[in-house]
Amino acid sequence: MRTRTLPAATALAVLFGSAALVATAAGSATADSSRSLPVTSVGDVLVDGVHQHVFITDPTSGKLVVTDYTGGVVATLPDLPGVSGLAISADSGQVYAAVADKDTIASVSTTTLAETTSYPLPGAADPRHLALTGSTLWFGYGTDGRGHLGSLDLSAAEPATALAQEGDVYLGGPPRIASTPANPGLLAVGDTQVSPMTLALYTVADGKATLRTSRQDPSGGGGDLSDFALSPDGTQLVTASGAPYYQPIYSTTDLTMLGQYSTNTYPNAVDIAPDGTVAAGTFSWYDPDVHIFNPGNGTPVRQYDFPNTGHTSGADTLADDGLAWEPDGTRLFAVSENSESVFTLRVLDAPAKSAPALTVSAPAKADRAKSLTVKGKVTATVPLPAGTPLAVTRTDAESPAGKSLGTKKLGAGGAFSFTDTPPAGGRVTYKVSYAGDSLHTAASASTAVTVSRATPALSLDRNGKLYGYGAKVSFTAHLGTTYKNRTVELWSDPFGADKPKKLVKTGKVNSKGNLSVTVAMTRDTAVSAVFPGDARYAPRTVKSTAYAQVKIATSVAHQYRTAKIGSTAFAYFHNKTNPLFTTTMTAYPNRSEKLSLEIYYRGKWRANGHQYFKLGSNGRVGVSLTGARDTGYRLRMRASYVNGSSGDTVNSTTNGPWKYFIFTK
Repeated sequence: MRTRTLPAATALAVLFGSAALVATAAGSATADSSRSLPVTSVGDVLVDGVHQHVFITDPTSGKLVVTDYTGGVVATLPDLPGVSGLAISADSGQVYAAVADKDTIASVSTTTLAETTSYPLPGAADPRHLALTGSTLWFGYGTDGRGHLGSLDLSAAEPATALAQEGDVYLGGPPRIASTPANPGLLAVGDTQVSPMTLALYTVADGKATLRTSRQDPSGGGGDLSDFALSPDGTQLVTASGAPYYQPIYSTTDLTMLGQYSTNTYPNAVDIAPDGTVAAGTFSWYDPDVHIFNPGNGTPVRQYDFPNTGHTSGADTLADDGLAWEPDGTRLFAVSENSESVFTLRVLDAPAKSAPALTVSAPAKADRAKSLTVKGKVTATVPLPAGTPLAVTRTDAESPAGKSLGTKKLGAGGAFSFTDTPPAGGRVTYKVSYAGDSLHTAASASTAVTVSRATPALSLDRNGKLYGYGAKVSFTAHLGTTYKNRTVELWSDPFGADKPKKLVKTGKVNSKGNLSVTVAMTRDTAVSAVFPGDARYAPRTVKSTAYAQVKIATSVAHQYRTAKIGSTAFAYFHNKTNPLFTTTMTAYPNRSEKLSLEIYYRGKWRANGHQYFKLGSNGRVGVSLTGARDTGYRLRMRASYVNGSSGDTVNSTTNGPWKYFIFTK
């Protein structure tokens, strides 16, 4: 495209904006937001900056929806079939809406948000699009392949219409029309239903339109006009049509093409802010949907790609004519549609600012107290000059809330680098931030480094020791040299899924580096000592597993007497009496005892068999010894718990005492 000279006001804004990059901080801007709309179609979008309302027409449902700046609905005006184009009075007191299926123009109060007047348009069927110049409301209307330009004089005591003012310009349907307050004598008209499109410029005064110039297909490929807009000073006209795949810029002197705003497939919307910033929209499933341009610069300063809120591969798309600036240019409102025909109002904050992309990197690992290098780059559609300050913050174990490292200057080509010596180990994060300015949004990025820490000496006694049931055992952890943290946690984890691991003690070690806790050994137990770490010493955990026996007691019944043989007490039974051996053992679900029988033969105790018997829920079981037996032999019986074989593994193997007995006649 040919280079366009910027207007003086725009040139000064760019100059002072660049000079103020270092001194100007970003304001407290609100974040972009979105909210679904209760509409089934979109005809036009208009913003009332005085009352901070957004007006959206829904021609299919025949209603006008009014939202606040967050997209929250504040009013709905029904019974407006085919309502489409909108215009707002110079004092922001009234909004006018073209109601196609009633052949009227509705006037809505911007304070009460209620319809105050309806202007019938006799002979003007199907009004679609509106534009206001002074006290004259212009409308595009027409059906059956023929469009016309009409006007409504709002200043007259009895507002009157003037129809068919398009002259000898052929329009294939209700035309789009555009005006600008800075040049109330200019009216632009565009055919929406003929391809290639026709554009026409009119001089308007006292409700009359005089053709200035018209051209068909002035861009050499334009067709299916979706939207157009006049620049604030009225010197340029920007269009959006299905083709070409850019938004052409035309002179309002003779409709010659001055250049283009480069977008992508299927342009369908355009709106120009009071400062000349151009918002161009495209119907794009897989590419950006909204493109922001500085006046006369064909490369976008910012682009927005809508997310996919539907159920197809393509993302949400911009509705035709779905862009509208807030009058002060700080916000852009866009209406999108997803594959489920759900419409969303998207509020784009500070869209005219370039959005810098900031990247930062550092080594994945580094040694504590040794220098490392952090580097990165800032890229932006409006490049930041060398020397631009970037704020750097380091977050680590010593400074969990972050510590400022001051500012670092941006180098040539948007690159930057700096060195730092991390005083603390562990995860160290460097955050680099740019505050933003009058031309740029804020930006930040972070990178993390794993910085080495020394391994502390940590030990725990009692590992592998075996204790009787219920023994009170003291476990002592010993912590060696650390930096600042002298706290140790002691955890107890009894064997068995029914007993969770729990913290039994936490505290600082004593002057000798010791911390102790007493544990009642009712089960095999893993005790852990945990040092959480500090800025210079890494976390560490050590474990000691100690073992606990079960409690076993066995009684004998039905003997006729007890007497000693040597120093051992024997229970005497008549050979036809069945001895009863009752065992009581520490209870556990599904636990069994092992009952072993031995006989004394030829000077030695010899195994004579064993059998497992399931304990009751109270840990008791009684076993009778039956069957034929010889008299005079010394016998003994013992109950045992065998880790694993007795049905569980929560205790260590434990043998109960032998019970000696003998049979007599």
